Amino acid sequence: MRPQFPEFRLGKVLATSFTATLTERCGDAVERIPVPRRLVDWLSVSGLAVESCTAQQLERAWELRESIHAAAMAAARRDSLPASAVQVINEHSTEGRAAAILTPDGDRQWRLGSASPVEDALGVVAADAIDIITGERDGRLALCASPTCQAAFFDTSRSRTRRWCEMNTCGNREKKARFNAAKREGPGSAA
Repeated sequence: MRPQFPEFRLGKVLATSFTATLTERCGDAVERIPVPRRLVDWLSVSGLAVESCTAQQLERAWELRESIHAAAMAAARRDSLPASAVQVINEHSTEGRAAAILTPDGDRQWRLGSASPVEDALGVVAADAIDIITGERDGRLALCASPTCQAAFFDTSRSRTRRWCEMNTCGNREKKARFNAAKREGPGSAA
């Protein structure tokens, strides 16, 4: 029987979806890619399908994920980017040799090299991180308002005022907590 793993939190932005493979960083952390097979699964659902992954490649992926997270958090706070994070992101971006190809349906697809598909896939993720951190894409980096999450996410809403990385998880949990607190206070208490 195959072990059960937490579902992926997939968004429209590759780099922040990748950082969301570790959630609840300020609470009870949830690792969504604990084994090489899960990295293969995440890459596949993200349009970067690879056949296999080694434990060493998984460790490098974790290093990239944490570097993107650190740089995105700094950028969202308008702080200086950590030099070590910048170095890791740049190394992955330049090591990757993926090529964007146009499908007959007018979509972009990634062609990964046969010699190093995992590295190529991670290079695509790193390049996406560079795009959002440098402001090359329309949107803004923000931090989730959930005290247990505080993940960096890329806000593309019209007003650029999103508060949570995901409404279905962090947003609902926070709204439910406020509702329950108001219920406990009762209808006669002063607000």
